[in-house]
Amino acid sequence: MSSVTSTLKLLLGAVAGMSLLVGGIGIMNIVLVSVTERTREIGIRMAVGAQPADIRTQFLIESVTLCLIGGISGIALGFGASQLVTVFTPFTASVSSASIVIALSVSFTIGIFFGYYPARRAAALDPIDALRHE
Repeated sequence: MSSVTSTLKLLLGAVAGMSLLVGGIGIMNIVLVSVTERTREIGIRMAVGAQPADIRTQFLIESVTLCLIGGISGIALGFGASQLVTVFTPFTASVSSASIVIALSVSFTIGIFFGYYPARRAAALDPIDALRHE
């Protein structure tokens, strides 16, 4: 039984890791598209005095917000699933506060990690070229 449990934990951990990688790449693509679509806005902000750090912070906040919304949705679904397991099976399932903190921490970290490249790219835009962008 212990061997089966440890193998199952390893398998679930691998699936979760792949899901985080795919989700992180998806977040990075969403933020890259946002940077591309808002190039003119970035140019205007830089022309009126926004520093590259301000632009970088804006896109990092957007990335982290997207990830935290996903994390909160996942927590809500997990809590709902645990309630369904408790109601419809003889098992008692619960969601610990430690798992909620870990989930939110991982969501935050994924947002920072995968949002940094698009944020850096946005901050590196030349204001003149960004203002010319259509």
